[in-house]
Amino acid sequence: MKTMPVAGAVPTMRHPLDPDPVRSTKSRTVFALGLVAALTGLFVGGIVPATVALLLARQARREAYASGGYLTGAAWLRRGEQLAWIGIVLAATALVAATVIGVVNLAESSVGRDFAPGVD
Repeated sequence: MKTMPVAGAVPTMRHPLDPDPVRSTKSRTVFALGLVAALTGLFVGGIVPATVALLLARQARREAYASGGYLTGAAWLRRGEQLAWIGIVLAATALVAATVIGVVNLAESSVGRDFAPGVD
């Protein structure tokens, strides 16, 4: 089936020296690091890959803006950033839960020596 051109539509012509649009390699890396951060977030180890993912995402956005549209991969960046933030939230939740459990255990434990009932 042959498509018919739309009346009034101007065909977009690229200059022969324009580079081909290509996906940013940093966007894939941000996604991979965000995924690792989300998977290891509860073990508090997700903070490191999440931080690196967020820093790389900022660099990748600047490079994509400077490229004038020839670097793609914004969807991968968004997903990677979301996963990195999920990893940070999971790590923070794990730290808060561990702190609460530690405080409750400390409050339940006896302080000092436990002497017999008749000893002053």
